[in-house]
Amino acid sequence: MQNTINDKTWEIGGKTLSSRLLIGSALYPSPANMEDAIKQSQAQIVTVALRRQSAGENAGGNFWNIIKDLNIHVLPNTAGCHSAKEAITTAHMAREVFDTNWIKLEVIGDQYNLQPDPFETLKAAEILIKEGFEVFPYTTDDLVVAKRLADVGCKIIMPWGSMIGSGKGLSNPDNLLAIRKQFPELQLIVDAGIGKPSHATQAMELGYDGILLNSAIALALDPVQMAEAFRYAIEAGRLGYEAGVMQERQFASPSTPTIGTPFWHQFD
Repeated sequence: MQNTINDKTWEIGGKTLSSRLLIGSALYPSPANMEDAIKQSQAQIVTVALRRQSAGENAGGNFWNIIKDLNIHVLPNTAGCHSAKEAITTAHMAREVFDTNWIKLEVIGDQYNLQPDPFETLKAAEILIKEGFEVFPYTTDDLVVAKRLADVGCKIIMPWGSMIGSGKGLSNPDNLLAIRKQFPELQLIVDAGIGKPSHATQAMELGYDGILLNSAIALALDPVQMAEAFRYAIEAGRLGYEAGVMQERQFASPSTPTIGTPFWHQFD
C-alpha cells in the first residue's frame, strides 16, 4: 500500500513508523556518540549484532543500556554467520534476549566481498518463517533470489546497493528497480553500500521503502551531523518518488515554451 504525500507513516513487520531510516549500532567512536547519532537521525529501528556484542559482557553493559534507553525497535541480526544452522541458532538467541520475533537474516557466503549466500539464506529464511519470525533477509540485487525469498514467505526483502562497507552507492540501480516493480506489495529496504546522502535519495526515488545503513554515519568525521543529513536525504527521496520524479529524455526540451511573439516586441 502506497502512502500519500501528506501521510509520512508506513508499516513494516507489524509496526507503524514515521522514519524510513534503519540505523546500525557498530563502529562509532564511542557509545555516547552512537547514542547522539541515533537520536539525531530520528530512526525508529536500530540493528544490533548479537554475535559481535555479547549481552552478558560487563564491558558491553553501557552499550546495552543505551540501546534499551533509546526506546526504539531493535532489529537483531545474524552478522558473522556463514551457514543456515548458525543463523537459525543466533535468531533463537536473539528472540530470547530482545523479546522480539524480528530478525535481520545475514548469512555470508564470501569473506572477500561479504556477499550473502543465497542458498543458505533461503534455507534459513524458510525455517525461521515457519517458526514465527519476521525475517528481514539481506541479499544481493538478484531478482531471482528475491523471488525465491518471497516464495517462502518473506514480506520484507533487503537487497544491497553494493558491497557492505564499500560506500559505492547503487552499483545496479536497474536491478533494484526491477525488484521494486516485480514486488510492489513487499517492503523493500536497501541494505549495504550506501556511502553518502545522495545515494540514499537515489534509492528512495526508485520507490524503496527505507534504507538500512551504518558505516556511512558511524565512520563520518561528524556522525551526528551525518545522521541528520541522511535523515533529510531519505525524506527528500521518498517525497520525490511520491510526487513523481521527472523522467529522463533523450533530447533537450525548453523549460520556457516559445509560443507566439516575445512580449517585448509589443513595445517596438
